[in-house]
Amino acid sequence: MKKVFTAALVILFGVVLLFGLSKSIDIAGYGDGLIPGKAADAYINKNVTSGTGEIIFGETKNAETGSANMVTSVIANYRSFDTLGEVTVLFLAAVGVSLIMGKNSKEGKMKKSGFILRTSAGIIFPVMLITGIYIFTHGHLTPGGGFPGGSMIASSFLLLYLADENFKLKITGFKVAEGLAGTLYVMVGAVGLIIGGYFLINFLPTGVVGDLFSAGIIPVIYVLIGLKVGSEITGIVRDMHKEEVSV
Repeated sequence: MKKVFTAALVILFGVVLLFGLSKSIDIAGYGDGLIPGKAADAYINKNVTSGTGEIIFGETKNAETGSANMVTSVIANYRSFDTLGEVTVLFLAAVGVSLIMGKNSKEGKMKKSGFILRTSAGIIFPVMLITGIYIFTHGHLTPGGGFPGGSMIASSFLLLYLADENFKLKITGFKVAEGLAGTLYVMVGAVGLIIGGYFLINFLPTGVVGDLFSAGIIPVIYVLIGLKVGSEITGIVRDMHKEEVSV
């Protein structure tokens, strides 16, 4: 009896949840209940501060963000100050791992990998590296951006650690890249603050929606974030590869 009662409650809850979800979708404008002037239209049409207008891929010029990727328009332009916080959180995480794992430690050794992994790593590594670069350089056009692109770059170096037990990574260049990218990121944001009164405001021409060289500062920001994230996570991978030794 208890099982029947529990199943009935679950079914009832599911029906109520689906009914409420369908109504919320309609209210948001994705069903039949379209609401003129809803906030989503402004972000989709890239006109939050001016009149509305339809965005046509490959034709529309000088849109507010110019990014063909709607998510990128929000993250790297309208909500760009939050992105600074996300980058800061990752930086603090990298510093924490370095402080915990880096003291009194030396490079550890992975277990010997299998033949297939050792053989394929040399082929897969450059593909992953190029794909990561592609993801953050085209983040304003396609799904992707600095965070996933940088993570893939770091994953390519993790692959080398897994494939070769004797692999050691010189981290100096990554630290320089991380510091330089972070500094330039803040400087670009400060320029926007001086010119337009907002941190990371899009002060460059946005061009034609869908072109590689478009979207103003967004591609620049994504390249800097990609390099910074890739360097930081690679540093975390390298620090966690270390093994603690007694003093």
